[in-house]
Amino acid sequence: MHRQRTHLAARVTHVAKALERRGIATTYKVHDRALANRASRRQLSGSPVELDETQRRIIEALDTDGYIVVPFDELIIDDALRSDVLAQGDTFVADTERGLAAEAEGAEAALRRRAGKEFVVRAYSFEGVTLDPARDAWFRAAISHRLLDIANSYLRMWAKLSYVDMWYTAPQPAGAERAASQLWHRDFDDKHLLKAFLYLVDVDASAGPFEYVGGSQPGGRHNETRQWAPMRTGRFTEEEVNKHVPADAIQTFTAPRGTVILCNTSGLHRGGFATERPRALATATYCSPASLKALSERNYAPAGDAPADPAVRFATN
Repeated sequence: MHRQRTHLAARVTHVAKALERRGIATTYKVHDRALANRASRRQLSGSPVELDETQRRIIEALDTDGYIVVPFDELIIDDALRSDVLAQGDTFVADTERGLAAEAEGAEAALRRRAGKEFVVRAYSFEGVTLDPARDAWFRAAISHRLLDIANSYLRMWAKLSYVDMWYTAPQPAGAERAASQLWHRDFDDKHLLKAFLYLVDVDASAGPFEYVGGSQPGGRHNETRQWAPMRTGRFTEEEVNKHVPADAIQTFTAPRGTVILCNTSGLHRGGFATERPRALATATYCSPASLKALSERNYAPAGDAPADPAVRFATN
């Protein structure tokens, strides 16, 4: 009898979770088609932006391939801001490496990690940090019109800036296997996504470079492999990806410090499997108001009064 009750409880839980996922997916679709995203598209059309040649080229590449690689000095043309961001990254890397060295000696270090992805040390994670653009250069860059206008124009709506952080991926021990985001996957929370990754160190093949299947974003030419749907989670095996994706579509981004990768991560991607050298990067996520994560939580709160610029205010609140 106990075994029957246990089996029944497991089935009830499974059904409940399936119904919950179906309800969340329905909510997303309603917000995408009729509510939040529809209003956000109107806001962009009512406040059109003027893009320069570099920004237009970036959006064209994102539309076609789902990704583009851009030197930081082409993306952020403000020399002082660019210098401040890289200096902030250098400080994060140095602080993280001191903390890791202390841990190796048996001491405690205030390093931020998330369960299941302990191989990544984060500057902020989801610990309720307050970001002030006057003091946080990467946040200032993320809400600059150089980046925000690209995100809004690519998503065809005013975007939310849902995540701002810096990551340090330590080399894995010999014999370690890929886990979590080191495996091929699609981000489940939104199909209208744009992520920025700025390499803070030189990244070679041993540092766990970011990888992306060009054209695997929704509507792309290689989107047939378990197409994106809200709440559809899971990882993809190497065999599955190789079966459905031509080898020349898989892009591996080994690149020097100061390289920016912009990509739609509802497409197939993976990264961070460092084996010999660490990988450090700054990252920002732009998504639609219908995003499942934007509807639930952000990893930061903006400091001070609401920004005067309406697009920036929309993105950060």
